[in-house]
Amino acid sequence: MGGKCPHRRVKKRRYSHKTARRTKFLYCSYYCYFSFEFSLTKNRLRDDMVYDELKKPDEVKKPLPVDEDLPGMGQYYCVHCDRYFANVTVRDEHFKTKRHKKRLKLMMGPAPHTQLDADLAGGMGMPDNGPKLMSM
Repeated sequence: MGGKCPHRRVKKRRYSHKTARRTKFLYCSYYCYFSFEFSLTKNRLRDDMVYDELKKPDEVKKPLPVDEDLPGMGQYYCVHCDRYFANVTVRDEHFKTKRHKKRLKLMMGPAPHTQLDADLAGGMGMPDNGPKLMSM
């Protein structure tokens, strides 16, 4: 009785291993692409308020209240990314990152839609009857 075991499946295992690795990397690149899109929208629940806050001058902005539950007592905050930081150096490093710069560019873009824009697009805007010709 010599030779190889009849139940040996090395060749099939090798093929499935390559296939599994290939789909893993395809999935990873697909997931990584959409995970970036997801990360852009994850903390962006307050875009309208953030847009108004960005348009205010720096002198008008109030100091943040002290909160013991937040990192850095809630004093080091990035308005654009909606994140709190432990200290000034970490926040300043965050300001240099690519993700923050993309978010900043996105926020400085066109204004968010308002209810008036939605009504006008839906044909429910103010009626335009033209100029009054003559009053009697």
